[in-house]
Amino acid sequence: MSSNHQRLLSLTKLLQSHVNQNRHDQTLALFHRMHASPSLSLDHFVFPLALKSCTALNLPRAGNAIHAHVAKTGLLSNPFIASALVDMHGKCVSTSSARQLFDESPQRNAVVWNAMISIYCRSNDISKALHLFEAMDVVPIASTFNLIIAALSESDDGSSRALAFYRRMWVLGVKPNLITVLALQPACVGVAALNLVKEIHGFSIRNSIYPHPHLSSGLVESYGRCGSLKNARRVFDEMLERDVVTWSTMVSAYALHGEADAAMSVFKQMESAKIRPDGVAFLGVLKACSHAGLADEALKFFELMQSNYGAEVTRDHYSCLVDVLSRAGRLHDAYEVIRGMPMEASAKAWGALLGACRNYGEVGLAEIAGRVLFEIEPENAGNFVLLSSIYASAGKFEEAERVRTEMKERCVRRMPGSSWVIDQAV
Repeated sequence: MSSNHQRLLSLTKLLQSHVNQNRHDQTLALFHRMHASPSLSLDHFVFPLALKSCTALNLPRAGNAIHAHVAKTGLLSNPFIASALVDMHGKCVSTSSARQLFDESPQRNAVVWNAMISIYCRSNDISKALHLFEAMDVVPIASTFNLIIAALSESDDGSSRALAFYRRMWVLGVKPNLITVLALQPACVGVAALNLVKEIHGFSIRNSIYPHPHLSSGLVESYGRCGSLKNARRVFDEMLERDVVTWSTMVSAYALHGEADAAMSVFKQMESAKIRPDGVAFLGVLKACSHAGLADEALKFFELMQSNYGAEVTRDHYSCLVDVLSRAGRLHDAYEVIRGMPMEASAKAWGALLGACRNYGEVGLAEIAGRVLFEIEPENAGNFVLLSSIYASAGKFEEAERVRTEMKERCVRRMPGSSWVIDQAV
């Protein structure tokens, strides 16, 4: 091996080290020195590293300069360089220029396909990502599936398709990995997905992925969303280390299903473990208090949140407190919370107050809440109907009729009721 080649190998390793440590300025500085050396012939290992640093620093001009040099050296056909160029153009220039490079690439391996699919997924153009996936002329690898599964799992209506791609991996003999199961977890929502969550859990155990901090935390959330609190707690208890996210997830899981005592117990264990509760944990315990009608406890947690931990109090925290006070019949306290909010109260908070006014026959506050909701949600017919009903129940029929007239004048229509009827004979 010549001394120049040995030197190139050593410098390439140093480049790789800079990239791995996110020292991208040093990467490019070393690359320019290597490029300026007449004794070094840069290869397909060097250029992708330099392009990755250009991408990380968002330097399209430097990336284009490297692109031009690659073209002169005749290395554009190398798939590793092609994928780095596609990635750089997609992140720093435009999706269209990345697609042009992709289309002009003479040798596209799975890495090049992944680069272009990743760009579409990142820009939330899932339809183009799926179209490109189906057009692949090479066998997809795990990372290709992971890109699609992650994009579909995070989309509003893509959960079922994400699960279908997971099944497709097995059909094609592509083995899922940690990234796959992490990407799939957002799709594991609802009781119907419980078997899938168990399947992922079992797969991760058999393949020595479990326990992994991120996976375990995700399993706690997935089991919790599916209503399997026993399994959620088992995974939680088996975790060797629990961060604030994991604790908050367990609190929220109990709160979601009305297990107020369990939620508050975990919250207190969290404090005992010297884990500083965040806004998510407090929101979970406030929701638990709301489900159980524990107004005094909710007020204590709300005060604790600000006085002891200085956690950021969001609109959701206030709305939850208003809800628990309203449910407990403490309507004026709930109204005072709304009045004292440092930000505009949400429709959720005002709606909780209005709904409770009907239950407790409070006409005055109902009128205030209703009028605010008419402005916040001008097309929500339910608010008009509810206020009219409150007036009617109190014998104020003229006011009830006036609300209905206003509803008609605003052209607000009430959606007709509907139901699913299952024919047992089918």
